[in-house]
Amino acid sequence: MQPLVFLTGGGTAGHVTPNLALVPLLSQKGYRIGYIGRKNSIEEQLAKGAALPFYPIHAGRLHRDFNLENWVSPLQNLWGTAQAARLIRREKPAVIFCKGGFVSVPVALAGHMQGVPVILHESDMTPGLANRLCLPAADVVCTGFEETLGYLPHKKAIYTGTPVRGELLGGSAEEGRRITGLQGRRPVVLIMGGSSGAGAINAVVGPGAAYLTERYQIVHLCGRKQVQGCEPRRGYFPMAYAGKELPHLYALADIVVSRAGANALAEILLLKKPNILIPLPKAVSRGDQILNATSFAGKGYSYVLPQEELTVKRLRQALDQVYAEREGYRRAMINSKGSEAAKAVLRVIERAAAKSK
Repeated sequence: MQPLVFLTGGGTAGHVTPNLALVPLLSQKGYRIGYIGRKNSIEEQLAKGAALPFYPIHAGRLHRDFNLENWVSPLQNLWGTAQAARLIRREKPAVIFCKGGFVSVPVALAGHMQGVPVILHESDMTPGLANRLCLPAADVVCTGFEETLGYLPHKKAIYTGTPVRGELLGGSAEEGRRITGLQGRRPVVLIMGGSSGAGAINAVVGPGAAYLTERYQIVHLCGRKQVQGCEPRRGYFPMAYAGKELPHLYALADIVVSRAGANALAEILLLKKPNILIPLPKAVSRGDQILNATSFAGKGYSYVLPQEELTVKRLRQALDQVYAEREGYRRAMINSKGSEAAKAVLRVIERAAAKSK
């Protein structure tokens, strides 16, 4: 029988899409694949959309600050660990690959107790809470940044980069023009605020579209809940969200403006797109995006524009500078080690599976 790999991770799409990027490579190598997650969750929706067998368990959400849910979460995680242990005994996976998020915790613990190799992946510069809890149960920890190795036990950690869906490489600029209706020779800027949009970016780009489109054409992914105030006009094409259209929008873009989430950075690196990063400020995050953006800027991959300095005038100045220096950004990214991340992670999984036979 073909060996089985269990994937897990959830809470946001960012914890799921790197897992899904591994599915074609694992299938080509002859592995069966199953996904463990919470019922009625983003991971269930995306895993079933990818036609993967889905196994629901309970998991308690983890909060860094005081929250009444923290009193219930340990019981949910104990229950989830027992559910995962029964599932692992029954299905006998060769490897468990955990992408983070609180659903990973009971699965990693159960896998370790059952003697199954557990591989973690940390996309951000510093390990998140779920991965820190899973660390004692892990055999290997793959990282999205080389700098993350310094935060992890030396014998467990390996730099691989973050897996990205291969279909992003198959985009067509011509199809992107058909989708957006943008024509002409002015450079195209793709502005992304994450799957939910980014109010601070939208508040500048929407009202400032007339000024930006004097020199650029703009494709603006403004989020399903943030569309108001982003009205279409000549040279400015707002979209709530891009799914199957995204590869074509990337292919069309000369510059990408983005938050500094790990998955977005992995996509930018794979596609070698000159970019401007506007990381989430520390006041509304744990500061991981600032660290991610600082790393990319230090390697010559990115221009960083702090949200506190974001105005339409500063954004256009940044666009002018990045466009003028675009070839330098591309050259830096071409020489990076992280563009073959999915293959690097696959090799780690194969080594672990071979040891578990």
